[in-house]
Amino acid sequence: MPAKDALTERYQDLLSVYLKAKTETTLYKGQQFSRKLLEQQISPEDLVSLHIQVMDELFPDMSEEMRDSFDFLLEAMIGYGFAYREHQSLRDKQQQLESEIEVAASMQQTLLLSDVPDFDDLDIGVVSVPAKKMNGDYYNFVKSGNSLSVAVADIIGKGIPAALCMSMIKYAMDSLPDEQMKPHLLLENLNRVVEHNVHSNMFITMFHGVYEPESHKFYYAGAGHEPGFIYNAKEDQFHDLIAKGLVLGVSRTTTYHPYEKEIEIGDMVILLSDGVTECRTNKGFIEREEIVSLIRKYMDLPAQKIVENVFQELDRLQGFELRDDFTLIVLKRLV
Repeated sequence: MPAKDALTERYQDLLSVYLKAKTETTLYKGQQFSRKLLEQQISPEDLVSLHIQVMDELFPDMSEEMRDSFDFLLEAMIGYGFAYREHQSLRDKQQQLESEIEVAASMQQTLLLSDVPDFDDLDIGVVSVPAKKMNGDYYNFVKSGNSLSVAVADIIGKGIPAALCMSMIKYAMDSLPDEQMKPHLLLENLNRVVEHNVHSNMFITMFHGVYEPESHKFYYAGAGHEPGFIYNAKEDQFHDLIAKGLVLGVSRTTTYHPYEKEIEIGDMVILLSDGVTECRTNKGFIEREEIVSLIRKYMDLPAQKIVENVFQELDRLQGFELRDDFTLIVLKRLV
């Protein structure tokens, strides 16, 4: 034990003063003394051994029963000390792992961040919030010429493997030539990449769409992704935006069906991940109609305010504890 004599003398002084006066001040000094022992990495069993040594000096006529009780305590504290040091080692490793995850999450956010482009015809809003530190959702905007492509994806799986998989998807999308921007063809290309490179127990759902301002049409395709909504301003009605297709990574030969919708002034395209539709309250999962009601409640606001307000309401309903990654995108045609 480092500086044993000084520690013994200090401990003996503290214990002697306490046994005579029994004041709160002395107890507080004892707490401060224990902190210094921790700083010097002195083990619990060493502290008990120090206490026995001091008691022998203060009470040389101590009974055998009392001495035996101290021996028993010392043995017990040796076992406790081993367990305590193991716990501290595991805690240090956990803190190191958490620090590494923080760095990885920051890198993921930087790598996968997709800026929302300025687009004359559309008002665009997006919110994407991970349930944990790493996000298993992914969204992407690409402005190519006069068209705008948008994608939202969800990994069936969580944590670091899902985050790494999302990074691969991003760079696979970035590497595709412009002629592959047709949604169904893009999904077929990505499907082959996922099937070849991703573990067989991990799958990806995705929705990909392209808005063409000349025709005001929205071309899209889906790979097992949660259906979004489309708002028809003339009818003042929300409809499910369904795009059937197998999740990415199951079969290399999977093909995807192309869909299209005409987008009128005031219409909205709403894309989301299952973290939106699977929000859970103490009454169970919320219904899709409740999400529609929330969007309708705020749909006169700018698109970014719509998604932010919907997220805040759903977050509140869950007690501010997300159970799944949450991504919501709104595209509103202006002119």
